Parts: sequence; structure tokens; C-alpha cells
Amino acid sequence: MASSYVQKVIRSVKKSNPHQPEFIQALEEVLHSLEPLFLKDPKYQQNGILERIVEPERQIMFRVAWTDDKGRVQVNRGYRVQFNSALGPYKGGFRFHPSVNLSILKFLGFEQIFKNSLSGLSIGGAKGGSDFDPKGKSDAEVMRFCQAFMTEAFRYIGSTIDVPAGDIGVGAREIGYMFGQYKRLTSSFEGVLTGKGLKWGGSLARKEATGYGSVYFASNMLKARNMDLEGATCAVSGSGNVAIYTIEKLYQLGAKPVTASDSRGCIYHPAGINLDALKQVKEVERASLARYAELCKDAKYIPAKEYPKDQHPVWNVPCKLAFPSATQNEV
Repeated sequence: MASSYVQKVIRSVKKSNPHQPEFIQALEEVLHSLEPLFLKDPKYQQNGILERIVEPERQIMFRVAWTDDKGRVQVNRGYRVQFNSALGPYKGGFRFHPSVNLSILKFLGFEQIFKNSLSGLSIGGAKGGSDFDPKGKSDAEVMRFCQAFMTEAFRYIGSTIDVPAGDIGVGAREIGYMFGQYKRLTSSFEGVLTGKGLKWGGSLARKEATGYGSVYFASNMLKARNMDLEGATCAVSGSGNVAIYTIEKLYQLGAKPVTASDSRGCIYHPAGINLDALKQVKEVERASLARYAELCKDAKYIPAKEYPKDQHPVWNVPCKLAFPSATQNEV
């Protein structure tokens, strides 16, 4: 009975969302894992809970027109998927990356519902962003894009409505630009965005939280199996906030992270990632990891164009533990 109920809902979603593979994949993984619950208690089927939870409460798509440094108008697409507010205001990040589309945001927003509910806080699930790529853009271009994005998005968010955060391509700089535009448009200084700088209402350890949390989870999982991180060689993907602070916490707990990656290539550093160099390259210079190889001569840099087909070099490095910290479906 539970299986037929789940299959019925999945078939319906596939029919209404035929070109959204990432969303359908996440849906199938979550719903199949919950089949024992539906078998045990028929109230979920009787009250159409699945039918309601798989359909976002609101899907917003808008145009973002901004001006580059040469005075040319550029146009990107912006999104906000407000998936579920049963427990409280929508909560989930903004992602700025060329891969952003409705399928990926619905996948992320759907899973955000459950992530947020497990926190014990009264917050719902959402996700948003744009296909804008901050890489290679000047600070002024990023600022103008963020202001243009918020000019469209501000009417859908608020401290008791929807509280976005950062995600891929959206750090404290981008959050600051968007928060400034929100204040300008609403004449209101409120906690409508998390991930702000400490000088204008941000929280201590906000930047480190996701990476640290990943390592704490792994540490506790290993302890439950009478193992620990001490001396373990670890492969880490990504080089943003999650990856950098995963690497930092791995060092603090005695492990040795040896890889990092970005969209242009990956680093393999057998002696262990030089955290100061990585922060200099990514947080100060905002450069490619090729720059890391210039600073650390014993590290090997592999450009993305040289990757074997469908095979990321990070996952070919000999290691005891792997920490995917870049994007979805990495391994």
C-alpha cells in the first residue's frame, strides 16, 4: 500500500515536471526512504500529505537586468522557490551559478524542508538564486547585479515571510550588497538575510558553520564505530566556505586534507592543503586554484579540461575519508 502510494505520487510529479531530473531524483530518494512510515500510518495518504509536500507553495521567476563595467545591459534569470511554510517562514539560500535552473532549486528547496525541520527551529524550506556567474566579474559588477536581483526579490521576502541566506556564489560580500539594497527599498533594518557581515548584524561562526558541521557529523559517526579522524587522509572537493572550513576543522581534529577544487581545476597536495594559502587565494584574491599551485610548489594542479571523462580527480586520490563540499551529485 505504501509503495503504491509513493509510486502514484512520483508518477504524478514526473508527469507535471518532465524536464526536472534533479528534482525528481531527490523526490524519489526521500519518498522511498519514508515508505515504512506510510505503511505504518495511513493518515499520510488519507490526508494527501505527500501530494501537498511535493508541490511548492510558490515558484517565483523574474528577470534581472544589470549593467556591466562597459555600460552594456546584461540579463539573467532569477528564482525563488518557496516550498513549504508549515513550520514557519521560508528559509534557504540564494545560489548564483550558471547551472542554476528550476529543477535544481526545487531539488534543494524540497530537501531544505527536512533539513530545517530537523533543526528544531520554526522555519520552513525554500531555495532561490540566479544563473549569474560572479566569477570573473568586478566588485562593481557583482554589486550592480546583487542590487538588481534584490530590486526584484525584495517584495517576496521579509523577516516573518522568507529569510534567505547564501549558497554557492553568494558569500558575505553578495549578502551585504543585497542587504543594503533591501534597506534602501524598504527603509527597514531587519534580519531578512542571514550570512551578513558582523558589522551589520551577522552572527559569529556563520561562515564556518556548514564546514564545521560536516566534520562534526563525520567525527561522531566514526566514534559510533570505534574509529576517529586522527591521522586520516581526507579528500575534500570545493574551495568555498564549506570546503575551506571543512579543511580547517579536519586539521583541528587531527586529520590531513589533501585536495580542493573549483570549476576550473583541482589541487592535490600530498603534504596537506596549506590552509593559509587557500584562504589567500579564495577569500582575498578570489582567484583560480592555479594560483594556489604557484604559492605551494609541491602541490599538483589539474585543469578541469584535463579531467578524465565523467571522472573527477578528487575522487581518485588515495584517502580514508571523502568530504564532498562543492555541488550536488558529486560522487
